[in-house]
Amino acid sequence: MEFTRQLLADLILEKLNANKDSLKDEFNVLGRINSCFIDDLLPVEIATKIYQAFPSKNEMAIHKSLRENKRIAAQMDLYNPLLEEAVFAFQDERIVQVAEEITGLREMQPDEKLYAGGISLMAEGNFLNPHLDNSHDNDRENYRVLNLLYYVSPNWDIGNGGNLELWDHGMSKPQRTIHAKFNRLALMITNKSSIHSVSKVIVDGQRCCVSNYYFSPKPAEESAYFHVTSFYGRPDEPIKNIFLRSDAYLRQFVRKITGKRIVETKHIYKKD
Repeated sequence: MEFTRQLLADLILEKLNANKDSLKDEFNVLGRINSCFIDDLLPVEIATKIYQAFPSKNEMAIHKSLRENKRIAAQMDLYNPLLEEAVFAFQDERIVQVAEEITGLREMQPDEKLYAGGISLMAEGNFLNPHLDNSHDNDRENYRVLNLLYYVSPNWDIGNGGNLELWDHGMSKPQRTIHAKFNRLALMITNKSSIHSVSKVIVDGQRCCVSNYYFSPKPAEESAYFHVTSFYGRPDEPIKNIFLRSDAYLRQFVRKITGKRIVETKHIYKKD
């Protein structure tokens, strides 16, 4: 059987619709970053094949700095076609519609250029420090409002690391962890306070994720805002925090004054 984006979208839609009310309730719990997750999103056979289709870490771009250490890819036509089908299944207009019903976010639209989306892989030693995603798309035309993270590593234990961490009450309080469990889809709002991170992978393995971001002309807050991707040190990293906060302030200043990035992003799907 050929696992096309249409078939995958049909299966995802069926699962989301069947659990829509409970997902909506979870996403809108007060006093925390708006988020929810659903397990067993796709049949195990398909989820496993998506994992098996992932390239090796050496075939993906590395992002390594004080902020992060991870492998990512957006140029999907370089890899197993199943990965592109999986990524773009989440861009089906029916999936976007049910995501609006779950989250209450309006006028959402997926991004076929995969700005910051695509696939990611985290192996031993990889991490992502606490941060706010930048508020807009690459051209600063629409707000980034929703992250969709689909985890596909079989038998991935929570103790392995590589899990999504949500800092519901800022950096002064403990984070909430969402296990990067096999065949789990997590939804998370992107706004002015959605600080999140990925815990360091501490085993010889790889946590693989299919990522999408939805955008909207309307902000995920009542009023307009703008910020660049802004990193923080963890509570036990005070010196690192000084460097990361200074870096964020500098990039924010340059972007506001010039309208340009200090470093242009290369994480874009460049189709022929």
